[in-house]
Amino acid sequence: MKFNSASKFIASGALLIALAVPGLAQEYTLSVNTALATSDPLYKGLEAFQANVAEASDGRLTVQLFPNSQLGPDEDVLEQARAGAPVAVIVDGGRLAVFQNEFGILGAPFLASGYDGIRKVVTSDMFWGWADALAEGSGLQVLSFNWWQGERHLLTNKPISGPEDLAGVRMRTPGAPVWVGTIGAMGATPTPMAWGDVYNALQTNVLDAAEAQIPAIVGANLDEVISHVTKTGHINLITGMVTSAQWVDSLPEDLQAILFEEALEAGDIASYGTQDSLETLEAELVAAGVTVSEIDTTEFKSLTSVVYDDLGYGELRDTVRALAAE
Repeated sequence: MKFNSASKFIASGALLIALAVPGLAQEYTLSVNTALATSDPLYKGLEAFQANVAEASDGRLTVQLFPNSQLGPDEDVLEQARAGAPVAVIVDGGRLAVFQNEFGILGAPFLASGYDGIRKVVTSDMFWGWADALAEGSGLQVLSFNWWQGERHLLTNKPISGPEDLAGVRMRTPGAPVWVGTIGAMGATPTPMAWGDVYNALQTNVLDAAEAQIPAIVGANLDEVISHVTKTGHINLITGMVTSAQWVDSLPEDLQAILFEEALEAGDIASYGTQDSLETLEAELVAAGVTVSEIDTTEFKSLTSVVYDDLGYGELRDTVRALAAE
């Protein structure tokens, strides 16, 4: 149908009225999935994102939160997003590497420690180049990637002093190559499994061990099924909020801007909250009867260096580490 000048004017006027009157403006909803429990410090950042998006958009954009993987495994939600669904997931770089290889280095072993250094990497122009390529190539849009969940450690039912103690140990890991390669190089038998299944698998001896950050250990009540946490810090878990590029592109430009701005701010709220909680959460584990130990990780660092070369990240590793150290 062709519009004459009058009909164009009427249509434009109707649009202005719709935008001016909240009840007539189009409303949108984004459903955010996370494997974490509501008790996890990172979840406070998601609640801040929910509230701040509602306020900044005058209610035109609503965020719904789904903890404990209520929408399904991360991989399933990513596929929904690729198909254009208004869903997002808090996900690590390893799972995105199957779509854009560079993301895998963010989950590589002993890359950086703490939040501030890795934040420099995931807010850099280099990182956003990866993100643009991800959106164009796979239909997945990163809103922000500054959701730090802590350093990951070994969860076992026996003391661990070095790689030799992990021989034959079936250890849960996400299925991404960088995770599987890291756990294998450390000496264990990597066993990919959804996070929501780990408690039962440890309880029934399907698994011998797992590896996770301290807030996730507490949030999943794993103190009930493990006796030792060995602080290796082998992976510094930085994650991102990833949604559908197609859906984001369909939004009015002001709502797009709100999503990116509030996701970055909420990521900082989540990450610094996580950082501030670690000492208290570790004390909770000790009070529950879990032995928390620190060991010399030199041998683990040496053994896992091969992961970078196996996945083609040797040169990129030096660039990323330099960025983190600035």
